[in-house]
Parts: sequence; C-alpha cells; structure tokens
Amino acid sequence: MSQNYSKLLIREYKYWSVYIHENQSYLGRCVIWCKRENAVDLTDATEEEQRELFFVSSEFKNGIIEVFQPDWFNYSFLGNEVRHLHGHFIPRYEKPREFRGYVFEDKLYGHNYKTDHTFKIPSKILLEIKLKIKEALS
Repeated sequence: MSQNYSKLLIREYKYWSVYIHENQSYLGRCVIWCKRENAVDLTDATEEEQRELFFVSSEFKNGIIEVFQPDWFNYSFLGNEVRHLHGHFIPRYEKPREFRGYVFEDKLYGHNYKTDHTFKIPSKILLEIKLKIKEALS
C-alpha cells in the first residue's frame, strides 16, 4: 500500500492483509489486500491466494456477524482507483446499527452499495471498531 496503513491493520495472513476501511459508512467495512507486489487482477490470483482469500473472507464474515450482526455481505474487487489486487468486504444492514453513540445507517440496503464520503467518525471510534473485529477473530 502506498500510504502507511499500519494503524488500520486488523490481521496478517500469508498472502493477504486485512485493514479496517477508513470510511465506515458501512459498519465493519474492510479491505483485503494481496501481499504479492505484482498482483493486479482477481483472475490472476494463484491457487494458494484463492484458497486463503476464501478462508479470510469466511473468517471475517463470521467475526463481523458476531459483533455487528449484519444482514448481508457485499464483496467488491474493482481496481478502478488502485491498480493492485484488493477487495472491499462490505457488511450490509437492513436496519441502522449503533456503536459507541454513532448511528450507522445503510440507506441503500437491498441495492448496490455506494460509499457516503460525507460520513465521518473520530479515529478513536474507527480504532474501536477495528479492535472489536480483531477480538472476534481471536
């Protein structure tokens, strides 16, 4: 990753790293980042990377279900802005969720997700969300 995202790191795996997404307009949203430097397209992932990706996705799905009880999940591998193999792991919620006094509302539930770039939470709350997910994975 080009910037220093180490404070957002939730967990390292052999082929992938998972980070809490800075924009939590979808509570629990994470980025799954392929560690291989020349990885660009999902269809170019090695068999080992593919297997681990499914394991990581399942582990995070179960962990986020435990802490935030989402109703659905979206997985997005676009590569439009960052030309490196990575995916967005997006929990979806039929009804608003509250965490530490902040309300997270999925206004487009049942439709394609769209990041609300105006949604802001303090970095302290972001790190608490990250910690809750990390604890659920332990």
